[in-house]
Amino acid sequence: MEPFVEPAPGFVTLTPQSLSREAFAPFGDVIETAGRDHFSINDGYADRFHNLADVDLTEADGKPLLSIFRARPRPRPLQVDMMERHPMSSQAFIPLSDTPFLVLVAPAGEAPSPESLTLFCTNGCQGVNFARGVWHFPLLVEKVDQEFLVVDRGGPEQNCDLHYFADGVRGVVE
Repeated sequence: MEPFVEPAPGFVTLTPQSLSREAFAPFGDVIETAGRDHFSINDGYADRFHNLADVDLTEADGKPLLSIFRARPRPRPLQVDMMERHPMSSQAFIPLSDTPFLVLVAPAGEAPSPESLTLFCTNGCQGVNFARGVWHFPLLVEKVDQEFLVVDRGGPEQNCDLHYFADGVRGVVE
């Protein structure tokens, strides 16, 4: 890991906070079973944790997609030079291992500013569902490759907007 260098003017240092349903609510849903209502199914051999996220795929000519993404760790300090959003649907990432990962978001709406970025760290058993239009950075895994079940929208229309920061943003995980 490179030594910490004080960010230049206009850059921000990003420090992760613990992911919780309350803190993440402006950006979407935390997908987890801890503290969630559930009921018994299959003659008592399974528990159903029902409706853990608001999957929003309502645009015409679209269909739900289930994919697996395999993410690799990025070098640190992390240079955040872009954010993306999906204006036609939500996008959910459910980890297929119990390894924590980072989630970098900014509110839906106009292009994000460096000051609007929020960095979360999952506990390894949490997934996230980005609400329609929420700005986010691509998957940020820390130490090992990780796989994620992804639920999003497929269709003929473009569903990914990219925003590039003029000078990038230096994000340092402490």
